[in-house]
Amino acid sequence: MGAGGTSVGASYPLAFRLYPYRKVAAQEQPPQRHPVVIVGAGPVGLALALDLGLKGTPVLLLDDHEGVGQGSRAICFAKRTLEIADRLGAGRAMLEKGVVWSVGKVFHAEDKVFEFNLLPEGGHRFPAFINLQQPHFERFLVEALRRAQAEGAPIEIRGRNVVAGLEVRGDHVALQIDTPDGPYAVEADYLVACDGVRSPVRGMMGLGFEGRVFEDNFLIADVKMTADFPTERWFWFAPPFKGAGASALLHKQPDDIWRIDFQLGWDIDRAHELREENIRARVDAMLGEGVDYELEWTSIYTFQCRRMARFRHGRVLFAGDAAHQVSPFGARGANSGLQDADNLGWKLDLVVRGLEPERLLDSYDEERVVAADENILNSTRATDFLTPKSEISQIFRDAVLQLARRHAFARPMVNSGRLSVPCVYDGLSLNGPDQLGGPARTRVGAPAVDAPLAEGFLLERLTGGFTLLALNTEAPQLQGVLPVRVLRLFTPADDPTGALRERYLGEAESALYLLRPDQHIAARWPEATAAQVDAAIAIAIGKGGADAGEPSAKHPGCGWVLR
Repeated sequence: MGAGGTSVGASYPLAFRLYPYRKVAAQEQPPQRHPVVIVGAGPVGLALALDLGLKGTPVLLLDDHEGVGQGSRAICFAKRTLEIADRLGAGRAMLEKGVVWSVGKVFHAEDKVFEFNLLPEGGHRFPAFINLQQPHFERFLVEALRRAQAEGAPIEIRGRNVVAGLEVRGDHVALQIDTPDGPYAVEADYLVACDGVRSPVRGMMGLGFEGRVFEDNFLIADVKMTADFPTERWFWFAPPFKGAGASALLHKQPDDIWRIDFQLGWDIDRAHELREENIRARVDAMLGEGVDYELEWTSIYTFQCRRMARFRHGRVLFAGDAAHQVSPFGARGANSGLQDADNLGWKLDLVVRGLEPERLLDSYDEERVVAADENILNSTRATDFLTPKSEISQIFRDAVLQLARRHAFARPMVNSGRLSVPCVYDGLSLNGPDQLGGPARTRVGAPAVDAPLAEGFLLERLTGGFTLLALNTEAPQLQGVLPVRVLRLFTPADDPTGALRERYLGEAESALYLLRPDQHIAARWPEATAAQVDAAIAIAIGKGGADAGEPSAKHPGCGWVLR
């Protein structure tokens, strides 16, 4: 997607022209009011527009280009992201195109330090990660969006529509839009900025970031070749090949494309480093003499670990890179952005439709700031391990790598990027009671864990609204205002592998789980009355309620581990 700006002309070549500019009648009319306007048709903006449109909330999506730019950029998409994309209609196409991997290997110079497996257990619809170039990821989302439009979803996407100005007014946001046919005006009840790291919307509002800029540069090379490297993540500290710098990373992508990252250091001549002969010298040293390859795309990046102080500013909300930035190590950027969209979509839908008060949107800020802080913490720690800032830090880092070759206790200290996991909203305001005493991985605040059923998988049965999951018990008859779907499963018939019992019941014989539209667990009980469930729903939509039972217990950390 485009980062926004004031120029209507294309500033980079496109991989796919997905939403060509077309003049619309609104450009010749007084400003039209839209319930939601999203700026930026990248992964986050597309996912949010799809989610809102599938729920029936009208949304206008603006982008300053007509499609997605060339180059792999984000390539590593996590299991949770694929589960979100699947609910939106794009996950299976992504899985079919992507390169599936779960094994990573860490090297120090020529020696392998250790390897890891991110998804050692079975019984999941999606793998731990796939590698898929961002242009394909966005293309599949746009294809899902077009299918949704054909079925009546109220989504409109306008390419080469550049936000040139905005004014926040009492009950709406007024936008000035530039197009190839001249300017026009748009009004939005709510504006969501998904317009990237350099967010023009953020700049127009005079808002900034808090955090660190890291003094290092990394060279990315997308290399097309036929190679017999396994489909794994290979990371080198102090790589043995000439010119690789302090670290290097090798990943396989679809279509015989390999992603190579070289750490160059801070004080570099960018133009010199981007010359093809200099890039080839590094790649040749890594791959060996005589390997036939083509350079598909190259870039140099410097990264930050920082975020906005708040993600909600009245009727303007920020998501993805517009709200927070992390290093690329750990694949936390695009993956956390998709979780922003997943968190915001159902809340904005309820508010726009007048079913819930505007203060529900404050919980988006509360929950996703916690998630951003966890991602920034992990990203900062990884970067400090990758790029020691002092002699003693370098000595410590190298000692850990030496120990990890022979001793398992040292391996968790090796940090080549803690890979993305979804946040658990422990102890936050929308959490209801946790009275089950069940497995920690499906505690209140956690995202639902998939499990194979007699027919299909559990997450396929959670369709985007509130769900009451009744395991080996009957569900009470609810009287609340919001519709709640009841999903009844009985382990003797529906749990052929035992995974459902292990992941949701533990030692309990029965359970009721209340799940939010984003598949996070809002409350759980061994048994519950209709009043208790209704009270937990009230908490989950920001209305609180002392009759919901004891609040969920706090657990340390904000991540979950696949066991």
